[in-house]
Amino acid sequence: MATRLADFGRSLDVAAKGERIAALEDLMGAPNFWDDQDKAQKVISELNGLKAPVDKMKELTQLSEDAEVALELAQEENDMDLFAEANQMADKLKLEIDSFELQLMLSGEYDANNAILELHPGAGGTESQDWASILLRMYTRWAEDHKYKVEVLDYLPGDEAGVKSVTLMIKGHNAYGYLKAEKGVHRLVRISPFDSSGRRHTSFASVDVIPEITDEDNEIEVRPEELRVDTFRSTGAGGQHINTTDSAVRITHLPTGIVVSCQSERSQIQNRAVAMNLLKARLAEKRREEREAELAEIRGEQKDIGWGSQIRSYVFHPYSMVKDHRTNEEIGNVHAVVDGLLDPFINAYLRWELAREQARAKGE
Repeated sequence: MATRLADFGRSLDVAAKGERIAALEDLMGAPNFWDDQDKAQKVISELNGLKAPVDKMKELTQLSEDAEVALELAQEENDMDLFAEANQMADKLKLEIDSFELQLMLSGEYDANNAILELHPGAGGTESQDWASILLRMYTRWAEDHKYKVEVLDYLPGDEAGVKSVTLMIKGHNAYGYLKAEKGVHRLVRISPFDSSGRRHTSFASVDVIPEITDEDNEIEVRPEELRVDTFRSTGAGGQHINTTDSAVRITHLPTGIVVSCQSERSQIQNRAVAMNLLKARLAEKRREEREAELAEIRGEQKDIGWGSQIRSYVFHPYSMVKDHRTNEEIGNVHAVVDGLLDPFINAYLRWELAREQARAKGE
């Protein structure tokens, strides 16, 4: 484990990051730092992104040194209780190192960005719409547990229960890097609370995840003549301006047919700005998927992205089990998972994706 930590230190170039951290902290100390709010937030975001791995390296190094001291003391005293304590420290260190290694895997172009997460129920009316609302709660819980900020950009309630569609902005460092593991179709098996006969039902909901595209990493050009902009009244539960003015905005990109909407902000201007960011993110994701499709065709791979190809199943009845069909990761406590226990599945996905990339690099 000490060797792994040393490798992490070299790959992170901790010294260079320390210099950049010091420079950013000097910027934050300037009296006019907050004059430009957007620029200030970007500096803070970069600083947090740099400090997180450096601080974690210091913490892990200290844990490693403490474990070594504990082991040496146990050997000197030949004390089994001290050996047991040293083993516990080593086990904790291994878990921490494994988790840190996963964080270091998030080196994709947009992994550090905020995530835009959309939920859409499948066929089945109230059943599927209720399943989408359960997923909404699950992702909100997961985000809150990780200290991410969740903003509801668009929300269309179901006819009787649940949601017809919802768009979330999940803000935080590496939000997209983690949540990209959730993209796909999620399958639910349970005794339906809406079926008076108590029969078992299967429902599906689609989860789509794309990175928020900032001005710095945005290469997408959108011409005004390619857009159709419609306004409508927000469908929220109430509040100032809600359901009283046409503040909500829907934008259609005519060349691709991509439609985005936003109704979370107080004014039409603000909603239009958010919707434009969503559109640019959608266009960037479409371009990325087209590139992947071209590479897949060159490699001769078949990419199964059909609606019916679920990535994960959540079974409440006749047994309790959540299984990811890509990684075969399983958890028997389905209630804990829908309460936000997603890290085992996300971590397994990141390792699975890393293994795939390594296999491709080797030409396997």
